[in-house]
Amino acid sequence: MARRGAALEFAVLGLLHDTPMHGYELRKELNALLGWSRVLSYGTLYPCLKALGKKGYIVADEPADTAANRGRRGKIVYRLTAEGKEHFADLLAAPGPSSWEDETFGIHFAFFARTDSRTRVRILEGRRSRLEERLERVRTAAQKRRERLDAYTLELQRHGLESVEREVRWLTGLIDAERSGRPPGDEPEGPTNTTIPPHHGG
Repeated sequence: MARRGAALEFAVLGLLHDTPMHGYELRKELNALLGWSRVLSYGTLYPCLKALGKKGYIVADEPADTAANRGRRGKIVYRLTAEGKEHFADLLAAPGPSSWEDETFGIHFAFFARTDSRTRVRILEGRRSRLEERLERVRTAAQKRRERLDAYTLELQRHGLESVEREVRWLTGLIDAERSGRPPGDEPEGPTNTTIPPHHGG
């Protein structure tokens, strides 16, 4: 939970870095960015905003008391302070192991355009190493338990392994692109093989 809270704070700082937002806008953007299995609730968002405010990273601008606003509740707009912008820049420039964990990698990746190539490669390599370690553990455990598992459990396990293997290949392509100075998604020049190899079940 602490890791997820830190990830949420990082995402809030990143989104408010671009433009001030009120709570509804911020929640909508966070749900699109975080991609968690559950929808981010206001009961989770507002304590995060309060905590960031106490740290001096954001401020809440109250709506102006104008004739148009009287009689209805105006929307509070949240924006980054100078300290908040500096803190966000520090988080971008000095990623640690937490930046390539499941809960945080996607958020750091979403803000890759604001980081330097060396930092991006460090995070990508950290993520790939973490997944490769996970693959090795799962494969070893699968070999030991294979005879005791039914066909559906084995299929679920195979699906999980293929998903991780696919992400490892994707990360390797991104790392190669960073090191060669290519933007992500650009294929290197030269002959390409577009034939899809047949799948061999096992």
